Amino acid sequence: MGERGVAVVLAAGLGTRMRSSLAKVLHPLLGRPMVHFPVQAAQDAGLDVILVVHHQEDAVRAAFAGQPGVAFARQEAPRGTGDAVRSALEQLPAQGVVVVTCGDAPLLRAETLRALLAAHGDALCTVVTAHLPDAGSYGRVVRGPDGHPARIVEAAEATAAERAIGEINTGLYAFDAAFLRALLPGLAPHPPKGELYLTDAVAAAAARGGARAFVHTDVDELMGVNDRLALGAARAVLQARVLAHHALAGVTFESPATTLCEVGVEIAPDAVIEPNVVLRGRTRVGAGARVGAGSVLVDATLAEGAEVLPLSHVEGAEVGPAAHAGPFARLRPGARLERGAKVGNFVEIKATTLGPGAKVPHLSYVGDALVGARANVGAGTITCNYDGFAKHRTEIGAGAFIGSNSALVAPVRVGAGAIVGAGSVITREVPPDAIAVARGEQRVVDGGAARFRARKAPVTGEGR
Repeated sequence: MGERGVAVVLAAGLGTRMRSSLAKVLHPLLGRPMVHFPVQAAQDAGLDVILVVHHQEDAVRAAFAGQPGVAFARQEAPRGTGDAVRSALEQLPAQGVVVVTCGDAPLLRAETLRALLAAHGDALCTVVTAHLPDAGSYGRVVRGPDGHPARIVEAAEATAAERAIGEINTGLYAFDAAFLRALLPGLAPHPPKGELYLTDAVAAAAARGGARAFVHTDVDELMGVNDRLALGAARAVLQARVLAHHALAGVTFESPATTLCEVGVEIAPDAVIEPNVVLRGRTRVGAGARVGAGSVLVDATLAEGAEVLPLSHVEGAEVGPAAHAGPFARLRPGARLERGAKVGNFVEIKATTLGPGAKVPHLSYVGDALVGARANVGAGTITCNYDGFAKHRTEIGAGAFIGSNSALVAPVRVGAGAIVGAGSVITREVPPDAIAVARGEQRVVDGGAARFRARKAPVTGEGR
């Protein structure tokens, strides 16, 4: 465990008020499960983490697979916070500091944990408290004559005088490790459910003159998420933090209130994000790049000076330096636009590389292809890459020109500098600098249109 101590993060509960088949701590917030945030805050504060798990244990473990500094302890049955921490007893250090927090507190900051550790000093137990005008169902902090916490009383067990107390227990603690290890085995169950309360540690520490309180002024930071309404409120706070981080680093958000940017996204200085943009996953936006209004980027990479025009969808694709996509473009996984390449409106690109300066301006589908530098693919062109059983490749050479409404039936190659006539169906290789036209010869029947209409003219008069 870490030199400064460990954090025990309680993540075993069902979270029934979420009204969901998904464990509460796994509900997503900006691309991460909720429990990711208190774990990250603890690690950023220099603490190793022990996650206490039970409900959907395998899924919680999987969410942190391979993450260093995270261990797990299993609570066999939901028997209260004291039992949850006791489940980690064997993994607690013999000496040092143990912080206990909840997995449903995604707004917790590393700065707050650092302040708690500094305030804890040589105390046996330091409880983080806050003041509320209406303490509701929160446990009340009862202070002794010396001004230090004497005990915590649950709201359901409090007297009228105790319920009038406005100082609450936030569920965040720091403990002397040796004190906590000695205390946990002797916790007594509370009726009627037989649960073990971690709050009993405050009275035990107070009896030895070692209980302290750390009053936190930002109540919202420490509040747990218990339902979808609170989840939405937490998402808004976290989103504001993420956007503030990027903005202070030199990113322009034209409409922060309508931008969704997940925590894993990287944005370089001088990038511009227009209104109603969604940035998800491992998206990277380079310096000076621009993302147009209403666009969605998922695991996308935009190089320096790249531009995605409005209402485009880019997923698992790369837009190279000074390249452009959109408006109304769809770049699917494996699409790669090299320097200066252009994909226009209503174009779909999949598993295809467009060489430098290549263009697919509008109304086309290009999949499983390699398009050479400066090639131009006309409107309505498609690569017929699937034969019903397997995918096949199309290659278009540098400087080639593909006329509008052409179909390139893969596997097929169009050589460098070649020209394909509009409306062609290309099934064989086109040599470099050749012209290929593959369509039926036009036939004109003089007067044929008038005769056709005469035959089809409606009959009038009786009998209609």
